[in-house]
Amino acid sequence: MTKRTYSVPGISCGHCKAAIEGELAPLDGVESALVDIDAKTVMVIGEITEVDVRSAVDEAGYEVAVTALDAPRLK
Repeated sequence: MTKRTYSVPGISCGHCKAAIEGELAPLDGVESALVDIDAKTVMVIGEITEVDVRSAVDEAGYEVAVTALDAPRLK
């Protein structure tokens, strides 16, 4: 099982947490999706692609931050 943490700078409140977790939780392969409001991160446990995580976060109205380390992998 894979555990990944994503930075989502737009997270600021309980509504953000509920919206993002609500989009991720029902997806196939997601065992757990936990938003940390203070750290502005989303931890996803399960077998799901990064593309699907980014899509679900986007659907909730937020954006996963892209770092310089991510850029080559996302091409």
